[in-house]
Amino acid sequence: MKILVTGGAGFIGSNVVDGYIEQGHEVVVVDNLYSGNRDNLNPKAHFYLMDITMGLLDGVFDKERPDIVNHHAAQISVPESVANPVFDANVNVLGFVNLLQCCVKYGVQKLIFISSGGAIYGEAGKIPTPENYPAVPLSPYAITKLTSETYLNFYNHQYGLNYTVLRYANVYGPRQVPHGEAGVVSIFMNKLQNGELPTIYHYPDSDDGMTRDYCYVKDIVKANVYALTNGNKEALNIGTGCETSTGTLYRTVLECFRQKGYALDSKFDKPTKGLARAGDLTRSCLDFTKARDMLGWQPSYDIKMGIEETALYHLT
Repeated sequence: MKILVTGGAGFIGSNVVDGYIEQGHEVVVVDNLYSGNRDNLNPKAHFYLMDITMGLLDGVFDKERPDIVNHHAAQISVPESVANPVFDANVNVLGFVNLLQCCVKYGVQKLIFISSGGAIYGEAGKIPTPENYPAVPLSPYAITKLTSETYLNFYNHQYGLNYTVLRYANVYGPRQVPHGEAGVVSIFMNKLQNGELPTIYHYPDSDDGMTRDYCYVKDIVKANVYALTNGNKEALNIGTGCETSTGTLYRTVLECFRQKGYALDSKFDKPTKGLARAGDLTRSCLDFTKARDMLGWQPSYDIKMGIEETALYHLT
């Protein structure tokens, strides 16, 4: 199949592109390189330097005629969405509608949409959280993801556009950049490599930090491969079902670095503490039962295994 991947030069998108190409598919990448990197691009992919909000996107579809569209391009920072909700909505809603119009006009068979299980459920009262838990988005970023899912329902009802929604947990792994709150694993590793003390953000009643569901990028790639042919018209959580506090995550990274020969003295045992930022949730963890049943997917990596592979990438 020919697959168009938006955001295919980014951390997650580029790993997904590699996975599709390894499966023998032809891949087209659209990315404006706002947060992506040319170095991430697979040389076998056909690359268009372009923003998804641009009218020129129509020309890419006219020329390439993709069978499948995988939509990873997004404004991904929760604090940035709070600070600049207009920019967030322009990219995540208007850009997505532009993409949907192209999909309908050029007969795309299926769209795989990347949503956020780590954000749209808000402060969920059930952990791990299943897909049927009421969505209560508490940031503009989360609102745009839920809004986009609603647009998908409309485009399926009105035009018959098939889709699968993948609601990611917190993804980490090779190529993640140490910028913004979404890249906490990369931030920790980058700080330790530079001999700097990281910061653990927390609420007053949770000194060890918020809890998140950390899913390794290779497991994420596997879900995107399975979604090509399965999970039609479904929204599916992609996570591990395991809560990890920010403090536990940091100690796992610290232990891994020490085992690999980094002489990090006792001061690194007590990282700096900072108060939670705008939009931060106290807890987030996803129930992946539905993805197991409908995609045949389940995670293969626990947090220690994933940190080990990510550290090898950072240290070589």
